[in-house]
Amino acid sequence: MQLDTGRERTGTGRLGLMSRLLTDALAGVTRAGERPLLLDCGGGSGTYSVPLAGVGAEVTVVDISADALATLSRRATEAGVADLVRPVQGDVEALGELVEPGHFDLVLAHGILESVDHVETTFAGVTAATRPGGLISILVGNPVASVVARALAGEPAAALAELRDLDAPGARVDPDEVEQLCRQAGLVVEARHGIGVFSDLVPGAALDAPGGRDALDRLDAEAADRAPFAHLAGRVHLLVRRPG
Repeated sequence: MQLDTGRERTGTGRLGLMSRLLTDALAGVTRAGERPLLLDCGGGSGTYSVPLAGVGAEVTVVDISADALATLSRRATEAGVADLVRPVQGDVEALGELVEPGHFDLVLAHGILESVDHVETTFAGVTAATRPGGLISILVGNPVASVVARALAGEPAAALAELRDLDAPGARVDPDEVEQLCRQAGLVVEARHGIGVFSDLVPGAALDAPGGRDALDRLDAEAADRAPFAHLAGRVHLLVRRPG
């Protein structure tokens, strides 16, 4: 079964690709006769957690925003999965104080590592929440893609500034640094995909041509795990396993 995120046509675009990746990840950690336990760190209004509950997961969502969690509860009720979705208000940097360690089959850390003040501490909390043998789904922004997009948009000065910012002290964490963190923590990186390799580079007018959007979806999907194209994606998805 494939997730329906409700944001794009099912199975298409960046959310369609993430849907397939998360569906496969959930299937990979589901044990016979048991409902898989999922933790969504900073999951907000439930873009992924509500659909995952819809395919059988018992979900806990940690987010600092009360408004986002209210939207999450509303969406879960509308989807008929309110009994499977548990909102927890709190800071993902203090994850160890909010959830049981070693408890979850699949942990989502989408878009949080580049926004927290203490990357290593947050990452350690995410890892600790994952059961031995469980999976962590990490989605992180790719600053390299921003440089390329600026240049192709005819903004070489802005592209140069962003290029130089990559080496500045305190620059936001990038996918290679996150992958290094995974290996240092003893996690096994099972897959790496570029999400939206060409989506931000193709002019909008091109999508109005017959079949243009479908062709872009297929192009993105086939380039997602193919170097060097995947290195240009706006975001990078890592699927890593905690050994055990």
